[in-house]
Amino acid sequence: MAPMDPELKKELGRSADLKDYITEMRKGTNILPKYFDNLSVKDLADIRKNAIIDPSSANIIYKIGGGYIHIDALHSRYITIESKLNLEQKEKLRRIKDLILEKATAEESVETKEDLVRILEKLFDKSVEVSDGAVKGMMKRKSSKVVLNKRDHDLLKYYINRDIIGYGPIEPLIMDPYIEDIHLIGTSKVRVSHKAFQYGLETNVRFDDEVSLNEFFISMSERMGRPVSASKPIVDGTLPDGSRINMIYSTDISARGSSFTIRKFAAEPISPIQLIKWGTFSPEFVAYIWMCLENKMNIILAGETASGKTTALNALLCFIDHRGKIYSVEDTPEVKPPQRGWQRCVTRESGPEEARVTMFDLLRAALRSRPDYIVIGEIRGEEGRVAFQCMQTGIPVMATFHASNATKFIQRMTGQPINIPMSFIDNVNVIIFQSAVNVNRRYLRRVTGVEEFIGYNKAEGGVLSRNVFKWDSATDNLYFRGNNNSYILEKRIALEHGYSEPKDVYKDLRQREKIIRKMIELDITGYHEVNKILSDYYENGADSLPFTV
Repeated sequence: MAPMDPELKKELGRSADLKDYITEMRKGTNILPKYFDNLSVKDLADIRKNAIIDPSSANIIYKIGGGYIHIDALHSRYITIESKLNLEQKEKLRRIKDLILEKATAEESVETKEDLVRILEKLFDKSVEVSDGAVKGMMKRKSSKVVLNKRDHDLLKYYINRDIIGYGPIEPLIMDPYIEDIHLIGTSKVRVSHKAFQYGLETNVRFDDEVSLNEFFISMSERMGRPVSASKPIVDGTLPDGSRINMIYSTDISARGSSFTIRKFAAEPISPIQLIKWGTFSPEFVAYIWMCLENKMNIILAGETASGKTTALNALLCFIDHRGKIYSVEDTPEVKPPQRGWQRCVTRESGPEEARVTMFDLLRAALRSRPDYIVIGEIRGEEGRVAFQCMQTGIPVMATFHASNATKFIQRMTGQPINIPMSFIDNVNVIIFQSAVNVNRRYLRRVTGVEEFIGYNKAEGGVLSRNVFKWDSATDNLYFRGNNNSYILEKRIALEHGYSEPKDVYKDLRQREKIIRKMIELDITGYHEVNKILSDYYENGADSLPFTV
């Protein structure tokens, strides 16, 4: 029998559920998982590396909240460890829910999650009775209280909270901070994408039947204020934790059953320094974008789906002057600028036609607000025309867009439904391209190129551009091709600041690069730590830096 990880052995003494799970596991295998109380960034990197070299070695259990997750990379399995209900317990749970529903009509209206937690606990206590002896029947008296022993009381209280306040069967997946995507089709097992594993993992989570699945869809959509129905089967929304969810309801539309995809976002954005350490950015690239944002250039982050555009956008927003007024426009709130003067605007798609508010409406309002920067979560349609109007009136814009290269970017911008005239495209100063790339069998997110738009060429009928950064797949490095050859740095930023010698702008670039490299050296990677340094820098200059460069 293989030796047990000492940390896992210690944890077994704290959790009966974990102990039962490991005991059952040992009946079928000698390979026991390694236990982590908390997964660090380094742990995630090591696990990912091990999973590629030898999947059998990437066998881990880690703690989330009051429960545990077991990942078996060899068999691509993700297992939530929680007590399962037997038929009798399921029936008791159903009856308790009915009693709570009956009593809820007499309660005050719920305004906050805290109110819901408080009222639910009160109603649960009114609906159950704890018996010290053996429970012979489910009900002590007809239509009275459900009689429970102490173990069932604690277990069913967990399930009541999970199903009513939480997210039902998928609650452990929502709670797991290391999951990126959650995907379900019908009553099949839920699949997840994990930060440590670059492929889908099958979970042990599923809905029992179509009825419970459809109840989940209706409950979730109503909670978001975007009810799903047979007449409106497709809904996009945002969960309270900021995750984005797309629902496709009814078998008429989704042949294998109602489906959903949840894209999770970290509660705290990832800092640009962390993205450098992960290889997505380079120090030179970050220093370059810092100068562009400080000088109010119009920047588009482009790439395919799941290429990391929103993560990169949130990371780079910290380089906009922290004293400025930021106006964000989105259909699902994902952008999180650190500036104190941030106004978040979100579309309203439900309700009667006259009550709806579109991206187009919000951007028109932004023109009257005179912000220092407008941040658009994603340009998809006619709001693109207003975004270009903002650029032309001198209000800088930063946005994401689906396009894999400059040619496709121009084709999509000038085609339906956006219809930007070709002569307007050069209002965009810088376009960053990001992709999910395959490096030595690892799927990684990388900035693959940066283009500067120089101007519209009437004779050629197109836009002149210059490539200033290019990613080399062989070395996995992002090279600065614009050194002493950047149109934006020399012809825009240097001229606007009155440099006597335009090439001196590169001295400022190198100074910022030194600041970035010093933060890497000192392992200053926390989002709030990085923002504090940049906020102080904008307020008091280089003398405010907590280190010497």
